[in-house]
Amino acid sequence: AAGLAKGDVLCLLNNDTEVVSPDWLNVMVSHALQPGVGAVGARLLFPDATVQHAGVILGLKGVAGHSHYTFPEWLPGYFGRIFLTSTFSAVTGACLVVRRALYEQVGGLDEEHLAVAFNDVDFCLKLAKLGHRCVYAADAVLIHHESVSRGEENDPVKIARLKKESEVMYERWGALIENDPFYSPNLTLDAPDFGLAWPPRTPSL
Repeated sequence: AAGLAKGDVLCLLNNDTEVVSPDWLNVMVSHALQPGVGAVGARLLFPDATVQHAGVILGLKGVAGHSHYTFPEWLPGYFGRIFLTSTFSAVTGACLVVRRALYEQVGGLDEEHLAVAFNDVDFCLKLAKLGHRCVYAADAVLIHHESVSRGEENDPVKIARLKKESEVMYERWGALIENDPFYSPNLTLDAPDFGLAWPPRTPSL
């Protein structure tokens, strides 16, 4: 689809999303056209009005996870970050805007080695390697019926595929996964709530 599209800006959008904020695309494109910005992600909510995506944290419960996952939509989150447009190491590809030139420069999504999981995180990290930051646009809001189309990762074939894709990510980005530059080492990787890490993830001074 990206190869057939003719515009200067691409929007990757899952088929299980619904628009909440009418100006979502204008908001995301306005960020994507700023110098130094790579991928731009939206605030995604589940149909039950809880947070599905508010930025991606590397190393959270494995390769990567969504910050404030399942928080009620009305909660501001850690230092108001659910409602705060900010930089993350990655954003989800369920709703992602990027300049076509950058998309092509890094070779787009890895359809061969990351056919389902983590191709968006890998894409964002490739952009970051070239000096482009990823922006979570809190004012662009959509509903995301997560995994409605492809189902859960709950059978042997899908579990094996997820394991292989996780291994690919650790091979490529292991150092970053263990040390997200946009997430404090004092915070936990066991939950998406920005709680303190215990035991500490950093050595005592």
